[in-house]
Amino acid sequence: MAVTRRFLGAAAIAGAALLGTAFALPAAAAPTIGQPAPAFTATDVNGKTVSLADYKGKVVVLEWTNHGCPFVKKHYGSGNMQALQKDYTAKGVVWLSVVSSAPGEQGHVSAEEGLKVMKEAGAAPTAKLLDPTGTIGRAYDAKTTPHMYVIGTDGKLLYNGAIDDKPTAKADDVKTATPYVRQALDAVLAGKPVPVAETKPYGCNVKYSKGA
Repeated sequence: MAVTRRFLGAAAIAGAALLGTAFALPAAAAPTIGQPAPAFTATDVNGKTVSLADYKGKVVVLEWTNHGCPFVKKHYGSGNMQALQKDYTAKGVVWLSVVSSAPGEQGHVSAEEGLKVMKEAGAAPTAKLLDPTGTIGRAYDAKTTPHMYVIGTDGKLLYNGAIDDKPTAKADDVKTATPYVRQALDAVLAGKPVPVAETKPYGCNVKYSKGA
């Protein structure tokens, strides 16, 4: 009997392990520099359907944002983010701001609210996309606001990480920061390799749905 009980106990443990494996959800893989950027389709704050495929042949910037986050406020309050948006969209770059905050979480906005926030900040992205389910955010493994990505004309990811090298919420730090995104875009537009292609993003955690 003792042997039988030991066998059954071991079998139960093994069974539980197998069940745990069977029902475990695979972790989302982070996109890889030099590989195709994940495709997506979303609705922007003007009610327009936007797909990454719409901008084939263009340099695209993805900016994860949350207007309630102090780190986002740093870059909008100082005018840094708006300056980047205006400087590079004027050069033909597509700039997509993405809101992945879930309903009930900090930074979540309706289309009307998102449009209002954008106008009040003087923001100038090509489009501001609503991602309340976090589908796009998870596809890109977006971790913080802001978290920045640069996609080349061939659709491949060329930069992934922080906007700069000053992980603080102090607006004055923008002046002395190494501007990773600006450097990346200048290199891409000049047909040169991105000097620093991957950095650690900083800011508030993206406010994904807790149940997802």
